[in-house]
Amino acid sequence: MIISHVRVKNWRNFGDVNVKLGNRAFLVGPNACGKSNFLDVFRFLRDIAKAGGGLQKAVQDRGGLSKIRCLAARRYPDVEIEVELAANQGETPLWKYAIGIKQEVSGYRRPFLAYERIWRNGSEIRNRPNDDDQKDKERLTQTHLEQIGANQEFREISRFFESILYMHLVPQLLRNPDAFSGPGIPGDPFGRNFLERVAKTPERTRNARLRKIQKALVQAVPQLKELTHVKDESGIPHLEAKYKHWRYEGAKQREEQFSDGTLRLIALLWCLMEGEAPLLLEEPELSLNAAIVRELPAVIYRLQKVRNRQVIISTHSADLLTDKAIGGEESLLLKPDTEGTNVQVASNIPQVRTLLEEGFSVADALMPHAEPKKELQGYLFDVF
Repeated sequence: MIISHVRVKNWRNFGDVNVKLGNRAFLVGPNACGKSNFLDVFRFLRDIAKAGGGLQKAVQDRGGLSKIRCLAARRYPDVEIEVELAANQGETPLWKYAIGIKQEVSGYRRPFLAYERIWRNGSEIRNRPNDDDQKDKERLTQTHLEQIGANQEFREISRFFESILYMHLVPQLLRNPDAFSGPGIPGDPFGRNFLERVAKTPERTRNARLRKIQKALVQAVPQLKELTHVKDESGIPHLEAKYKHWRYEGAKQREEQFSDGTLRLIALLWCLMEGEAPLLLEEPELSLNAAIVRELPAVIYRLQKVRNRQVIISTHSADLLTDKAIGGEESLLLKPDTEGTNVQVASNIPQVRTLLEEGFSVADALMPHAEPKKELQGYLFDVF
């Protein structure tokens, strides 16, 4: 199942966004335009649905509703999210989930539901507030999505949201997880416990994935010949690579000696093979050689054909977008404006559509529209 359509109002950078999504979506735009905030829409729904989460915690973890609400929201300040879920790209939606969130005008200033609505196969099956909600306003501090006792009829949606995966691996966290004090972040989005995740995977599945990753690394990392999962004397899991060396048996290294790019590529390839729910990738090109970056869209596409998995990617990389198989309909341009960031499908922009029809890549046709305008932001060298 994929998220086939998303509409948000008053969410962070966005005043009003209404776009269709396919199996792949590439988010393009200048710094601070809202690419991460767009991805956070889906993380927010996941945080509401997951065990130990819920509406109150999801909002609190983001600093409260005032931090989530778009600064351009005035007359109608409710935060609204609506998504449609389809079995496959281009098919009629199976589900639609919509939520509106308000804030108490006094007291604890808690978020509560303005509405929660759910459709299955085009027929509405839940519409809140209902009579029970009107009798007890406290009920509106929780969604039915998060309540096992209330979501049986549409638990498929809850489980789908809960399974959404976000990964933006920080190599320093993976190498030195104990050097960073404090509790871990729910969902481990930055890969602090990535090696534990690998270790907990059933052995047969783990070895199969590592063999595929090894084949990719042999092509991408000079002299690497083998990648395995091992445990040290204390039972702590490690990744170990064997490199071709002047010695007959070569040389071995563990993850603390891997380059940032090698670690990020391993995590990226692992996540692409892990599960079937939507995968959110933030700038996967970081630390990678341009030649590898250019191949990522094709790798993602091949893995998607096996798993029918949706991948939503934010990027600043022209190299990533040089693949001419990337269509204008799966590329979204985010452009900041005084009333919030606008989101446009690349193929709906006349100048871009013309260039794409002439055979240009998305990198050539769309990236110039994603550059900061000098009259608005200047260039760095103007400051010095």
